[in-house]
Amino acid sequence: MAQEAPHVPELQTKSSEFFDPTKVEKKVIPYEFGMEYRVEAGYVQNAHLSDNKTYEDTYMHGGRIGATADFLLPYRFSLQVGVLYTLTYGTSLQRWGQMSYEDYSSPDPITGKVHSGDIHHRLYEHQLTIPVRAYYHIPLWKQLGMFFFTGPQLHIGLALKDDMQADLSTATKQWFETIGQPYEPYDRYATKELYRTTIQWGVGGGFEWDKYRLQAGYDFGLNNQVRKRITTDQKMWEWHWFVSFAYKL
Repeated sequence: MAQEAPHVPELQTKSSEFFDPTKVEKKVIPYEFGMEYRVEAGYVQNAHLSDNKTYEDTYMHGGRIGATADFLLPYRFSLQVGVLYTLTYGTSLQRWGQMSYEDYSSPDPITGKVHSGDIHHRLYEHQLTIPVRAYYHIPLWKQLGMFFFTGPQLHIGLALKDDMQADLSTATKQWFETIGQPYEPYDRYATKELYRTTIQWGVGGGFEWDKYRLQAGYDFGLNNQVRKRITTDQKMWEWHWFVSFAYKL
């Protein structure tokens, strides 16, 4: 009599316990909370852009130094705040037209136009900058990564010394005195000619390796700086371009 094979119970399994071709694995990005502190220094160019002849367009060059703090957030984001000190210098030349028929002047040898005087401006600007930037980080290779940032920043003017040298006709000086326009060295902030605060919106990016970061960006001025106006349509904005190096402490 043939012996029956022992009964082996079937192994009950679920396909989802091993492999499910319809299942999409979700990549998990760890939540990284923390703080990072950096010191920063670099080059900055301030552009004072105007729509009238009272202020000539002036490009100022200088340096910036300060400290920042980064709040690390999930999904490779971070939020940066800081305080930076900026010192810039620039020059410009203004030429004023003839004020009266009695004020005779020779035509300019280059332009052929008649003007009654020149003002050479030498500007020295001291500012504090408070940025609030949102960063997004992209790892590239090992400790090398890149990032992009955007956000507002507040500029607080400490001093804007206009060390001007004026070569003006008598009629032009009299007109300046009538409208209250200086033609001797003065501080544009102290005389309440310009607002001390400027709000800007910036965009930029850069690369980082280990503790080192190289970045560049552009900041667009959002508010008119002219406070004391000779005419109702006087406007001037301050835009910045910068490149800086940062080191993580």
